[in-house]
Amino acid sequence: MVRWWQSWLSQRRSVAYRRKPPLILVNGLAEQAETWFCNADHWRKQFAVHMPVLAAYDGQPLHKRLEAGLTIDVDFLVEQLREYLESFVSESAYDLLANSMGGKIVVEFAVRYPQLVRRLVLLCPSGLADRERLPIVEGVRRSDLSAVISSVFHSRRFSSPQLVGHYQRRLANKRWRTGLLRTIRGTMEHCVRHRLAEVTQPTLLVVGEEDQIVDPRQSFEASKALQNGRVVVLPKCGHAPQIERAATINRLVEQFLLEGTSPCC
Repeated sequence: MVRWWQSWLSQRRSVAYRRKPPLILVNGLAEQAETWFCNADHWRKQFAVHMPVLAAYDGQPLHKRLEAGLTIDVDFLVEQLREYLESFVSESAYDLLANSMGGKIVVEFAVRYPQLVRRLVLLCPSGLADRERLPIVEGVRRSDLSAVISSVFHSRRFSSPQLVGHYQRRLANKRWRTGLLRTIRGTMEHCVRHRLAEVTQPTLLVVGEEDQIVDPRQSFEASKALQNGRVVVLPKCGHAPQIERAATINRLVEQFLLEGTSPCC
């Protein structure tokens, strides 16, 4: 009996102390807290979740770069991600999960540093269509984000007054507003459609059938270039499936990333 108990206790301890694989979340133009609030806690059960802030719109690194006459482009953000991983995570390979503009960053990262990426998850990534609609530009200029936020979601119930109020307060900060607009300007024309054929890692692409920002049909067509890709099209879903279809995304991501591995707990 004692030996059985010791063996069981040892197994439980090994599970409890097993190191969780790193999962890196890369947001788009929306900030981290407003992107992953429905998902991060769920994924922490199985993964060591990291949420690097690659472009803090009122932060010193971004504005120091602007003062030097440099752009906030995808190349810069890719290197920001690499430096973050080397400094704070230091694993041999990472699972990268991105939404919207973050998709451009992780696709470029996966092509440039293939040895550092295990799997990719792309949630309504931008950079796959010939033309993308960015209502946020006019919304920021007019200080009217109600229509902008509504365009992100298929269902109006997700365009909460609290979320609109949060971004209206952020827009009142001139430094933050300048950082956002310059980031949009430097990244909006970057296309990664042609890069998908170079992505060798298993990739899950999620398309919102009612996405008003990125043409879902063009995203689906672009996915055919992936060497090892899977596509999930979500009906009645807009540009932010991690919020609008949170339970489905949480499950899909967990299943895809744990495929062929043993759960941590």
